[in-house]
Amino acid sequence: MLRRLPLTLGQAIDTDSDTPAYMQIIAAIISDIESGRLAPGTYLPSSRELAANIGVNRKTVVLAYDELIAQGWLSSAGTRGTLVSPVYPDPVHKPAPPPARPAAIGRTYYRVLPPPERPLALAAGSGLKLDEGAPDGRLFPTKVLANAYRDAVSARTGSDTFAYRDPLGLPALRECVAEMLRSQRALNVSAENVCITRGSQNGIFLTAQALLRPGDHVMVEALTYEPAVAAFTMLGARVHAVPLDEEGIDIAAVEAMCRKHRIRALFLTPHHQFPTTVTLRPTRRLRLLALARQFGFAIIEDDYDHEFHFSSQPLLPMAAYAPEHVIYIGSLSKLLLPALRVGYVVGSPLLLRSLAHGISLTDGMGNVVTERATAELISSGELRRHARKVRQIYAERRLRFAQRLHEAFGDKVQFDLPNGGLAFWLRFPGRSMDEIEARAQALDLRFAASRSFMASPDADRGLRIGFASLNDEEADAAVTALASAVG
Repeated sequence: MLRRLPLTLGQAIDTDSDTPAYMQIIAAIISDIESGRLAPGTYLPSSRELAANIGVNRKTVVLAYDELIAQGWLSSAGTRGTLVSPVYPDPVHKPAPPPARPAAIGRTYYRVLPPPERPLALAAGSGLKLDEGAPDGRLFPTKVLANAYRDAVSARTGSDTFAYRDPLGLPALRECVAEMLRSQRALNVSAENVCITRGSQNGIFLTAQALLRPGDHVMVEALTYEPAVAAFTMLGARVHAVPLDEEGIDIAAVEAMCRKHRIRALFLTPHHQFPTTVTLRPTRRLRLLALARQFGFAIIEDDYDHEFHFSSQPLLPMAAYAPEHVIYIGSLSKLLLPALRVGYVVGSPLLLRSLAHGISLTDGMGNVVTERATAELISSGELRRHARKVRQIYAERRLRFAQRLHEAFGDKVQFDLPNGGLAFWLRFPGRSMDEIEARAQALDLRFAASRSFMASPDADRGLRIGFASLNDEEADAAVTALASAVG
């Protein structure tokens, strides 16, 4: 007997689309699960039946089913078939208190806003620096980059190429980013939904500026990306930390916070949680979206390193199946070079008009030469080729770095091998992080302080240590130095 088809899947496959058919099937099934049309426990048609009904090769359906099973949306019941995974409630946790307010600054001849007690970036120095997950810029071919810039500078059109342009970014680059997001991440977007920014942090600040007013309430995870918290705080928002566990953000705590405050936004890194590297599972994603609908807040999805995954196909961004609730922020800096500062924000036309206004006030426009060179690198296929090469290199460095940690620390360190991203989250049970960091300073070893990730004073402490930017010799030196600091 033929099991019923997902209600939207029959019309989901567009053979003329840039998005591969299996990703269209994945997006359609997720959409039906998210909307409730496919309830937990519902059996789907067999791969053969579904392929025959929607006119695709059976292997295409098998690939889609396998990825959805690997990502947790579906479950296999053996010979009985494939069904929608059940959704289980999360335990209730009390929300963490908000961080303390900074002290007021004294006056001289004029008033200056108080600087943060701790700088957001590590200061330059002569010692050994361990980053938080940067790429190895030495791997990008300088000749290719130089050629792209040469072509960008020498390009001539009917208008003045280097005059002030659209603050949303070069149209050619916006279209390149939109095509990349359609084909690789299943986002149904066009260039009209894309704003080019000077890196993802610039995108976070511009988005916050468009959403928030002084006194508005924002949620972040108890361990999170400190510059985002700093941006929200600078704009006068009240930041509330929400607990997280080994599966991501605590949904019950999110709901409790929404009932306590009028929440305007939730900042989230669901693909590889920053700093812990945990992937937010589909069940929690769906419940977050339900809360966003119920309470009317925006989800700011920072997908800062989507390109780097080392096991199965990565989960689709939340923006792929709920664009009406999610503002999507990404970066090309980790694929290119961090110093180039190329990021993007994806959202509604209304949001982009607000972003354009913010850019006009602070920047006027982006860097036309860099944007033109980046568009050339994408359209020529150079960026894709580079991504394939470095993904393999980083996958090998990840395994070797994990082995070094096991050999140098034994049971002194706890970590999970990250499925993706460019960093490890290290915990040192039974040891004082303050003492470890003090010894590291004495050894001239520099890394982001454990407290820099803590939006809540009772969050777990650990170190986020990047591996991708280190060759074998540098990785050996880094682990040896870190082992000396741990003792």
